[in-house]
Amino acid sequence: MGDAPSRSACTRAGGAVYVRGRVAAVRDDDAGAGPEPAEPLGTAEPVGQRPEDEPGQGVVTAFGQQLKLFRTRAGLERAEFGKLVGYAAQSIASFEQGRRIPTPRLIDQSDEVLDAGGVLKALKDEVARAQYPAFFRDAARLEASALALCVYAALAVPGLLQTEEYARAVFRMQRPLLDDAVIEQRLEARLARQQIFVRRPAPLLSFIIEEAVLRKPIGGREVLRGQLEHILLVGQERNVEIQVMPTDREDHAALDGPFNLIDAATGQRIAYTEVQNDSRLHTEKTKIRELESRYGILRSQALTPTESLAFVEKLLGEG
Repeated sequence: MGDAPSRSACTRAGGAVYVRGRVAAVRDDDAGAGPEPAEPLGTAEPVGQRPEDEPGQGVVTAFGQQLKLFRTRAGLERAEFGKLVGYAAQSIASFEQGRRIPTPRLIDQSDEVLDAGGVLKALKDEVARAQYPAFFRDAARLEASALALCVYAALAVPGLLQTEEYARAVFRMQRPLLDDAVIEQRLEARLARQQIFVRRPAPLLSFIIEEAVLRKPIGGREVLRGQLEHILLVGQERNVEIQVMPTDREDHAALDGPFNLIDAATGQRIAYTEVQNDSRLHTEKTKIRELESRYGILRSQALTPTESLAFVEKLLGEG
């Protein structure tokens, strides 16, 4: 695997995050900037409801109102404005009424076309957060700027590794059923998260996936085949380690279910757990040490990264 993340990427010593045998010095995306104070996250607090969780309220509605004000100030009808930004008048109406979440590209285009002076762009980050289900928004924010991630997946292929076809199948299976518009919105948001693979400096990414997950034909055999091929491709990246946990292992350190460890840009280590859309961010040191230890044992019990990629190739051959 070459320059893959070592086990130290998922362990902590002496209060500092250690990466490949050295202390990770980068604490902020802005080169040369000092670390900003960490926001208090609490201890094992459930991710709370935000105002925009209610339909027609919150930041998406506020953006829509601002968009309409700037459009009318510019003297443009919805159809005219839509032609300038590549959307139908009906879509523009949906954006203005807070019924559809705009993409970052649309926000940038609208700000420039309407000469909004950065007012619309200023809402871009918060609007982007609204793409995710309420229970995942805080985790998504941390993930986007993480220095390292350790992901244990026991139910489905991790979202960061999912192909478009696999992710769409996952959303279509959710019960109660999601509206088609919601599926497309969440699909776009999930695929946008995968920009983490091209981010620089590159974060260290470790995945442990149960063998049963890789055999589960979500979306059908062809979708699964494409997903396995994608895992092989991503597994070649120098900053990515993918390990398979064989079903026939007699010892298993994580029978309590999936979890993530996140090394935040502030240097803080945070754990994320989720079950039945009930999620929690853990910052308590005792809990973090427990999950760090669990992940380390899992890595020793799973196939090595090289063995794991060979195993995925074998599964492809069986199909």
